[in-house]
Amino acid sequence: QVQLTESGGGLVQPGESLRLSCVASGFTSELYAIGWFRQVPGKEREEVACISSGDANTDYSDAVKGRFTIARDTAKNLVYLQLNILKPEDTAVYFCGTSYPLVRSLCKGADYDYWGQGTQVTVSS
Repeated sequence: QVQLTESGGGLVQPGESLRLSCVASGFTSELYAIGWFRQVPGKEREEVACISSGDANTDYSDAVKGRFTIARDTAKNLVYLQLNILKPEDTAVYFCGTSYPLVRSLCKGADYDYWGQGTQVTVSS
């Protein structure tokens, strides 16, 4: 059974950091694109970062470029999202999705059919 489980969210002050994890089960995640998205109430889900099948490329939204980093830990079958220099506008529920069963050498614009339950990130002083 294909599952994704996010963790690592929390309440932090502006300028601080968090590391989110997306643990995959039921499939080998490095073979497929993984995307991190975020959503606030009343708004559409926004893609913030993605990593392609086999780590061929990564992509970031303009809002997070230079502050967030996506990377894999293949031994643990998970994908990290490192969030640095957090801002109040980064407050959202963060979700990860996978392009499984489709291999994607370019992750931007990939279709994601499997999602985790999300983890809340709150940035507030």
